[in-house]
Amino acid sequence: MSDQRTLARLWREAAAEERRHSAYLVHENGAWRPVSWQEAARRVDELAHGLLELGLQKGDRFAILGSTGLDWALLDFALLSVGAAVVPIYPTSSPSECAYILDNANVRGIAVEDEERRPEIGGLRDRLPQLEHVLTFGDLDELSARGREHAAAHPEAVARAAAAVDEDDLLTCIYTSGTTGPPKGCLLTNRSYFAMTTTLADLPGFIRPGDRTVLFLPLAHNFGRLVHFAAARVGFTIAFCPDVRELGGAIEQVKPHFFASVPRVYEKLHAAVQTQLDQATGGKRRLIGWALRIGREASELRQRGQPLPALLAFQYRLADRLVLSRVRAKLGGELRFGVSGGAPLAREILEFFHTFDILILEGYGLTEYTTATTNLPGRYRFGTVGRPLPGCEVRIAEDGEILLCGEALFSGYYRNEEATREALGEDGWFRTGDIGELDADGFLRITDRKKDLIATSGGKKISPQNIEQLLQRSALVSHALIIGDRRPFISALVTLGEDELEEWALGQGLESNYCCPAR
Repeated sequence: MSDQRTLARLWREAAAEERRHSAYLVHENGAWRPVSWQEAARRVDELAHGLLELGLQKGDRFAILGSTGLDWALLDFALLSVGAAVVPIYPTSSPSECAYILDNANVRGIAVEDEERRPEIGGLRDRLPQLEHVLTFGDLDELSARGREHAAAHPEAVARAAAAVDEDDLLTCIYTSGTTGPPKGCLLTNRSYFAMTTTLADLPGFIRPGDRTVLFLPLAHNFGRLVHFAAARVGFTIAFCPDVRELGGAIEQVKPHFFASVPRVYEKLHAAVQTQLDQATGGKRRLIGWALRIGREASELRQRGQPLPALLAFQYRLADRLVLSRVRAKLGGELRFGVSGGAPLAREILEFFHTFDILILEGYGLTEYTTATTNLPGRYRFGTVGRPLPGCEVRIAEDGEILLCGEALFSGYYRNEEATREALGEDGWFRTGDIGELDADGFLRITDRKKDLIATSGGKKISPQNIEQLLQRSALVSHALIIGDRRPFISALVTLGEDELEEWALGQGLESNYCCPAR
């Protein structure tokens, strides 16, 4: 087997291992069906042979447009096994966005989730002469059948294709949505993702073989994709939850050991728990207040790395049995930690969950560098995004911009040399556009976006991030945007969460359709 650091090699090594735990869990007919590593490996091999039978070659671009799930994951590994470069597209993308990506990336084939999207993509073929294949996930059974025939005639074809993949070959082209202009195709090599998965696997006390996690993040996003790749590298089980509305039930049933999410999920969970606690009365309310006080005292000591005194340890065990553990049960009861990324999560929310012994670790990454820094169990500091991961270098420029360098860094933007030069400069350090600072212990704190500082017409410089975070602490607010550049004052554009607003309206004695007529 090739010693090249490729995802084709990573998958073939994972498939060859004797692993007792399931590779995946899929929710079907009201129950979670386990998918073994052996079953997954057979399907990937059949799909890979089917792709070769279609005429797909090393370096060809192939797009996937669909929700997070087993079909997406196994097709991804099949494509990487034959040296194709995967172009992921968000399932929410409009026809015009799809057309731009398919054209710009010179995509030869695409798999869409269902028949509803096939005519939409098929209708673009007149404008995209290079687009030869438009499949749906429903076509994958037929592709597998063709693959079995191909394997019978050419049994070593996939192994030869996998061995021919080089670590510097393109693995994926992920399109990033910029603030202005069309999205840029971010080029990531096999070496980049192999390095990231190796780093995660080697972190002490982090993810372990046999762990379970629930994955709802889009596989079109590089962090969700990293979780998917890391599962094969480490040997943990992914339970797919394509519908975020089903996430709460999935977490309770699967009982994950770790969980990766965006801040909004934690914010909604915080609001729900806080509402439930606030509804308690009488003796129950006093008990909850006492338990929360004990939990906060324990949290403060744990954050400083100090042991609990004997009396506090006894009180905590009692508070945990009576109150705190019931909140953890909502997250399955076996969660060692949660991971939050993509945007800041208020420190107050991190400390709130820590009161219940629920540790949420913030990390920092971008499409161009999937994960650069993270807090870790036993090495965390709330309000920061942790310390640089092994292999990643972080530097703060004179103007405060965060610069990154390392083996996992992207190789440039596809067909956009100007943007590549602007991002990497002559020294190869990636200009993130984020403003931050490193403390004495090497923990990174993100303070703002370089281009987000608002200059009012009176000359005052305002950082909008803190104000936006304050507004979003309200259970009713889903998003907040501060506006005020070159204006005499600042304003806020606020959107409200329909579920939270409906619940509030009912609590006020108002009819729910008064506030949410669309529902």
